[in-house]
Amino acid sequence: MIRSTYYLGPDGGFEQELTLEQIRAALARSGGLLWVDFCETSEEDGRLLAELFHFHHLAIEDCVGPRIDPPKADDYGDHLFVIVHGINHAQDSDAVETAELALFVGNNFVVSSHTLPLYSIEAVKHQVENDGPPMKRGSDFLAHALVDSLVDNVLPTLDRMSEVAAEIEEGATGAPSAGILQTILRLKRSVRQIHRTMVPQKELLNRLSRGELGSYIRPETAPFYRDIYDHLTTIESLNEAIRDSADNSLSAYLSSVSNRQNETMKVMAIVGAIFLPLMLLSGIYGMNFEYMPELHWPWAYFAVLGAMGTVIVVALVLFWRRGWFRLRRPPAPTRHTFAVEREKLRGHRPP
Repeated sequence: MIRSTYYLGPDGGFEQELTLEQIRAALARSGGLLWVDFCETSEEDGRLLAELFHFHHLAIEDCVGPRIDPPKADDYGDHLFVIVHGINHAQDSDAVETAELALFVGNNFVVSSHTLPLYSIEAVKHQVENDGPPMKRGSDFLAHALVDSLVDNVLPTLDRMSEVAAEIEEGATGAPSAGILQTILRLKRSVRQIHRTMVPQKELLNRLSRGELGSYIRPETAPFYRDIYDHLTTIESLNEAIRDSADNSLSAYLSSVSNRQNETMKVMAIVGAIFLPLMLLSGIYGMNFEYMPELHWPWAYFAVLGAMGTVIVVALVLFWRRGWFRLRRPPAPTRHTFAVEREKLRGHRPP
């Protein structure tokens, strides 16, 4: 559905919340800039994009539905279609998920489409509503502002992932637990998710900054796109560092588990040595010789059993206190590990 509309006329007049007729009139005018933002784009919205803007049906298909498309840019002659990705901050998850933003960029319009609410969109809207520069410099600069805000909101998530990686490194060598292993695996999954979208996006921004995708990115705007490319380079480097930290934590965790198993095997060997005399006693008193000491002692049988039982109980208590075995409960799932404080995101507005 259409979430918001903005129009900056050639004479500097500013309007928002336009009707469909006003949108058609704005598109028919020469000059000015129209921005229409679609959120939770549906099949009905897809028909509106085709009837109102006459976009290519292949581009509209990429906007409709929950399917996640890879970052790309296509020049359809009368408009440029771009898909970029950021972090999904709208929904909590046990691992980092990405969110897709599709942009249609023409000479006098920008249409944004996303299936989830994005803080980055709200940041640009706030600038526009407060007489900011995004719409005053043309459609390519408005598209840059949308992509730049989306990419900037990736960095707080990477900072949070770095904090979690540092905590894991400290805990993996101490008393490793299944919870730590789950966190490591979620961290590695999050790193792969970011790598899968940000690396192609980096190449996409490089091509946009070089003017290789049509004439909609003007030379005077190209340096701003190169700035986003630099941000993506930084994101890629940070993500690789987090991946290395996760790999090191996993190796440390496995080494720690192996060391604990070795300690357990050593203890079991000691336990076997302790129980050997008990086995010897039971073997001796199990022989059927007629003349043996204590055979006629009334309490001999119970004394031997009591001694054996005492040794077993003492050994179990010692093992329990030293942590060599536990009645383990399944670890409680720790969700939202990589959730970011909303105040750190561009576009967050305090209530």
